[in-house]
Amino acid sequence: MIFDIRDRTRKFAVRIIKLVKNLPNDTSGREIGRQLLRAGTSIGANLEEADGASTRKDFFHKVSIAYKEARESEYWLALILESKLFNNPRNVKEAESLRKEAIELSKILFSITDGKNNKKINMSPKATPCS
Repeated sequence: MIFDIRDRTRKFAVRIIKLVKNLPNDTSGREIGRQLLRAGTSIGANLEEADGASTRKDFFHKVSIAYKEARESEYWLALILESKLFNNPRNVKEAESLRKEAIELSKILFSITDGKNNKKINMSPKATPCS
């Protein structure tokens, strides 16, 4: 099985978009939704930019931004859950699942940017694992 972080972050973004549509149409729902939508969809966008980076430094910079956005997404999802913005159990379950995915994505992205990796990682779908 080939692991494609770009595909995973794109699916995450689509799920975020769908979840945000179900937030209450009040001040808190709109504002938190706007923040979550921005953070959750920018993870994959920054990885796309990283994959096209012209230097190793630029690559790691873009991946580090994606890492920060994943952490921010987890924060907004936690806030949604803790403030009980959803009454529908299906939306609560999806928010919990997305929060877990945001944590997983953060761990993956941190492992790329932790300073131990000193070469660009090929993130294309047909990439083989780096040694």
